[in-house]
Amino acid sequence: MLPPRLPLVLDSRRITSFDGTELCVHATRAPFEGAPVIVVANGLGGSQNAWRAQIDYLGDRYRFLTWDYRGLYGSRRPSPDVPEAYAIEHHARDLAAVIAADGARCPSLWGWSMGVQVVLEALRTQRGSFANLVLINGTQGRPLEALSPLPGVKVVLPTVVDLVGRMHGVAGEMARRAASQPEAVGWLKRIGLLGEALDDAVFAELAAGFGDLDMDAFFRNLRALGQHDAADVLGTVDVPALVVAGDRDVFTPIAAAQELARRIPTAELLVIRGGTHYASVEFPELVSLRIEKFFRDHGF
Repeated sequence: MLPPRLPLVLDSRRITSFDGTELCVHATRAPFEGAPVIVVANGLGGSQNAWRAQIDYLGDRYRFLTWDYRGLYGSRRPSPDVPEAYAIEHHARDLAAVIAADGARCPSLWGWSMGVQVVLEALRTQRGSFANLVLINGTQGRPLEALSPLPGVKVVLPTVVDLVGRMHGVAGEMARRAASQPEAVGWLKRIGLLGEALDDAVFAELAAGFGDLDMDAFFRNLRALGQHDAADVLGTVDVPALVVAGDRDVFTPIAAAQELARRIPTAELLVIRGGTHYASVEFPELVSLRIEKFFRDHGF
């Protein structure tokens, strides 16, 4: 039996973003002076633990930098706390504040799920600031419309999200109960939301903090995510880009990744057979090796 993994070691601190929102920023320690930096935009509800495998593999050559989205985990809710304050445009400006406070120069910019839209929005206003892009399990916008091929669902789903968001107290209690149940991983695998390749202990580590999320802030972010579209940015991308997708991802279907790769002039595409929305966690060695090759090919 293998011993449990040691906790991920990060330096965490608080910064103030452009509108006064207090953000919690996390960084690995530089393996050497002047080490290149990888800036990571998380998925909605995800934390830095989602990148544990990539940090373990690449951490001897790169420094990782990420932050908690406004209202989630260690970051405060904005003031005034209005729906507009959770817009993807605001998250992109938070990203700029994180980089400025850190002093990182021309980093690699990664996004997973919601983070892909944050990355693309950042590229719109911060062009020339990044060395390359890694876009994992995401789309350029309006992801709620891509969740199901059934007719009419894309019209109804935003209303359903809004209704559930108003019941955030109930949703929070359900999340806490699910996160505390060891058998929850098995349920998610059986219904296809997680792949069989995902290590149960690794997912338990990811889900450990989900039950403590501020679910009202979570749904405010989710509604803002559903309203955002960066399709017009794709054709203007002028840095190397790697698009990673799972062919069993029900949240951002493979067609969304294929469209990203077709419309970004510099894109390369990796499709992971059997991968779900958690492809980089289910197949960490494959994703890490492909990113390593991508960096080597493009001189990062």
